[in-house]
Amino acid sequence: MPTTAWTVLLILNAMWFGLGAFHFSLKPEASARSLVPRDQRGSPLFRTLSDSIRFLGGLNFGFMALCAMLLVFGGLFPDARQQAFFAAVIAVAHASQFAVNVPMIGKWRRKAPGAWRVLEGPMLFIFATDGTLMLANAALCAWITAR
Repeated sequence: MPTTAWTVLLILNAMWFGLGAFHFSLKPEASARSLVPRDQRGSPLFRTLSDSIRFLGGLNFGFMALCAMLLVFGGLFPDARQQAFFAAVIAVAHASQFAVNVPMIGKWRRKAPGAWRVLEGPMLFIFATDGTLMLANAALCAWITAR
C-alpha cells in the first residue's frame, strides 16, 4: 500500500495549491505582473486581468482543501483504488495548468499578442512544478492500478 508515497504527495499537492491560492487570491496584481509585459501594465485591461486572477486563487484553494481533507480524513478512503482515483483527479488539475502554458511557449517565441514568457522567471517555476506534480500524481495512480 503506497501510504507513505500518497501522504508525501498529498502534502506537496496541498502546499503547492495553497501557494497558488495565496498568490492568486491575495496578490493578484503580482500575478498579473508575471503575465503582462511592463510596457503594457498601464492598460485598463491590466486591472481587469488582475481582478480576474482571483478566480485562480479560488480554484487552487479548492484543490488545497481537497488534499488537506484527504490527509486528515484519509481513513475514509483506505482502498488503494480510491487513492488512485484521487491521484488521477489531482494529476488532471495540475495538467490543466501545465497544458495552458504549453502553447504560450510557441506564441511568445513568435511574439504573438497576449503571450507570456513561460520559460523564464516565476512562470518557469510554476510550469515545472505543475508538470512535475502532474507526472508524480499520474505515476502514483498508474503504480497503484498496476498492482
